[in-house]
Amino acid sequence: MFTARKKIQKEKNAEPTDFEESVAQALFDLEATNAELKSDLRDLYITKAEEIDGKGRKAIIIHVPYRLLKAFHRVQQRLVRELEKKFSGKDVVLVGNRRIMPKQNGGQSNARPRSRTLTAVHEATLIDLVYPTEIVGKRVRYRLDGSKLLKVYLDPKDRNTTEYKLDTFGAVYKKLTGKDVVFDFPISSGDVA
Repeated sequence: MFTARKKIQKEKNAEPTDFEESVAQALFDLEATNAELKSDLRDLYITKAEEIDGKGRKAIIIHVPYRLLKAFHRVQQRLVRELEKKFSGKDVVLVGNRRIMPKQNGGQSNARPRSRTLTAVHEATLIDLVYPTEIVGKRVRYRLDGSKLLKVYLDPKDRNTTEYKLDTFGAVYKKLTGKDVVFDFPISSGDVA
């Protein structure tokens, strides 16, 4: 297990849980055995992994450092496919670590960057969650009881590869942000008869 420890680096040198170690071991095994992923996975590591119960299926959320997110995106489709084989029956999603900074009371000198606001972090989490599928539209539905429901429309060309994960995406986003979201594909005029 010690060799897999380099694949997970927790904040403040905290000890990884058993589940996080199993995900790190799976990443290490992929690097050691899969020739096409070996060079891409060499310098990549994760910061956190957690398992949640989605609607019907379990999901594994893998948190990666923000500065390594682009490197993970290069191999994400193959990596997710291989990890879903190892953890059979579970959907795997990769999400970048982003930090929300509190509002500042002062002037220009201590202003927070826009990328550290709650809204920007939640938007970026939404994009990370569905990557490599693109978001083509969003609608907010306000219910009579005052609650909000966000409807996110994904690119229809990726319907075959992501349709079975739509409920998982919603459950993971609810776990990470506390907001209700429904993922769907837009209905084109050619589909309606």
